Amino acid sequence: MKKTLWAAVLATVAMLVSSPQAFAAERDTNSFDLALAPGVTCLPATARASVTVSDLGPVQKLHLEVFGLTPNNEFTVFVTQHSSRPFGFSWYQGDVDTDSKGNGVADYTGIFSDETFLLADQPVAMGHLGIWFGDPNDAARAGCPDIKTPFDGDHEGGILVFSTSNFPDGQGPLLHLGREASTTPVAPVTR
Repeated sequence: MKKTLWAAVLATVAMLVSSPQAFAAERDTNSFDLALAPGVTCLPATARASVTVSDLGPVQKLHLEVFGLTPNNEFTVFVTQHSSRPFGFSWYQGDVDTDSKGNGVADYTGIFSDETFLLADQPVAMGHLGIWFGDPNDAARAGCPDIKTPFDGDHEGGILVFSTSNFPDGQGPLLHLGREASTTPVAPVTR
């Protein structure tokens, strides 16, 4: 029994030591806040969203927390090319659901760094995030406009709630993992 337990402990330690991507170095973490979308008066001014991106080696983990949104609603998260309208190329990353207090947490695994791009005729940097009401009816019930947008999995989302418009267009926060945003310029994205 002791030999089996000791072998299990050694195997666990060996696995942890040989898997450095499971432990991100401090410089490989990027935290930032999203800005409340202009004109969104149906949510309290205290509504907020924050993101932490952690490097896991071959991929990254994007941890999203939202506070003060409408309770028991689904919101959709998109990675976008531009920081504000028009958002340019965008992809549906997933959902974040709020609890009875309007708070929610979501975790996504993927590429959320300066390697986040699409390839058209040339690489297109994808450094921004946006969060929309998942349903325009939920937005209307909250007192927001019931405008339909394509920003949802079924292409019938509501209005924009948060975005990374607090970052320059060609320098989205997803492009800064593992480097100093103020000292490492990012090539501007042309519209």
